[in-house]
Order: sequence, then structure tokens, then C-alpha cells
Amino acid sequence: MRFLLVIREAALPGTAPADPLKSLPLAEPETLLKTSGYQVFSSCQEPQIRKRIKEVDAAVLDMPIERMPRWGTLLLKWKPLPLLWWCSPDTAASSLEACETEVPVDGLLSPSMTASELHWALHFSAKHFFERRTWQDERAQLVSRLEERKWIDMAKSILCGVNKVSEAEAYDLLRKRAMNERKRMVDVATSVVKAHQQLKF
Repeated sequence: MRFLLVIREAALPGTAPADPLKSLPLAEPETLLKTSGYQVFSSCQEPQIRKRIKEVDAAVLDMPIERMPRWGTLLLKWKPLPLLWWCSPDTAASSLEACETEVPVDGLLSPSMTASELHWALHFSAKHFFERRTWQDERAQLVSRLEERKWIDMAKSILCGVNKVSEAEAYDLLRKRAMNERKRMVDVATSVVKAHQQLKF
């Protein structure tokens, strides 16, 4: 992971922390990441980001947590990539309710991190991102299989009732028709169910 996108949006009015340490100068993400050996592209303009998104290895969101879902959705639509939150006194000044916000964050970075801490945070974030993507893909496949199973079971039930055959024979009928028509079994099952639904009216 070498090329990072930093998106910064100002804190919401009235959310600045009343912390005396806030007056201490803190490193901005661009500065800290560049001095740690990373290439950084910084922008909050959608057209600019969309133009460069293919080059980017991960995105660092420097903003209050309430603003992250919009950017997270947008970025993941353009290119799946690890999302990290820049957790500073400004961005962490949100209320506790913000903790419930659904944000696909893979890791946290902070202004106090050393170069080696940044490296490991980015490494573990990338690992977490790929594990999350694998889990999401597996989940999508399981949901798809369950949906297919539902259509096949409904079609078998219809064929059992109409043709007065057993479930095993109904399954064979669907399988043979799918092979003859060079279609997926679920597509044949869906057409059987839809045709039956139309005939009922």
C-alpha cells in the first residue's frame, strides 16, 4: 500500500472539543503520511477523486464520523478499497450517538502515530478490508443460492401438484428441461413459477 487518498472535511459547527490540548499543533494526515514514505493525493472534490481513484490503494477520511457514510458509499461504488478514519481531536468530537453510524471503516490512524505505527495500522487495515470483502462475497453467494433454492422448491411444488409426481421426479423434470434448453435450473424454475402465477389469474 503506497498511494493514499486523503479526504478532509471540516468539523461540523459546534462540535469542536473544549480541550486545551486542541491548541497544540497536530500533524495533518498528508504531512504525516508523506514523511512516513507514502504518496498522498488530497482532495474533497468528487470529480478529482473519481479521476484518480484507480491509482489509489486506500482512502483516509479526515472528517467527523457523521460525514463518513456518504464518502464510504461513494468510494466503494467507484473502487473497493480500504477505508481508514483519521481520528484527531477535531474529527472525534462527535457525540456518542455517532458511534452507532454504519461506516465500513477498516482501521484508524491518528496524528500521534509514528511511521512504524502508521505502517502497521495500514497493513492490518488492508488485511481487514480483504477479509471483509471475502466475507461479503461469500455471504452474497449464500444469499444467491438460498434464493435459487427457493425458486427451485416452488417450481417442484407446482410440478408435483400439476403433474401428480414425486418431488424427486419434479426435480428430474426441471433438470432435464434445463439441460435441453441449455439454461440454468433456477431460470427454468423461475419461468415455471411465473407461468403458474399468471395462469392463476
